[in-house]
Amino acid sequence: MNSWLDLWTYAAVGTGLLFFVAGTVGLLRLPDTLTRLHALTKADNLGLGLVVLGLLPQAAGVLAAVKLLAVWALVLLASATVSQLIGRAARREGERR
Repeated sequence: MNSWLDLWTYAAVGTGLLFFVAGTVGLLRLPDTLTRLHALTKADNLGLGLVVLGLLPQAAGVLAAVKLLAVWALVLLASATVSQLIGRAARREGERR
């Protein structure tokens, strides 16, 4: 049974890392601020979610699992707020690169 949990951890964390790489590529390759922001926030939120879901079976206890979920929730809230602020500022500035 433990090997199945290890396999789940490897698969979820590996897939999450692929989403992080895709977000980074989007940040570097897309043409303007708003599309870069969209690619980065979507990919990073999904990537972090997969990493957290992969690490949950490896958590030492319930408290550690709750901490992982709390970090994920705080990052989701913070990234939504910051992306709104960056998008609003980019639109106000005329989307200068």
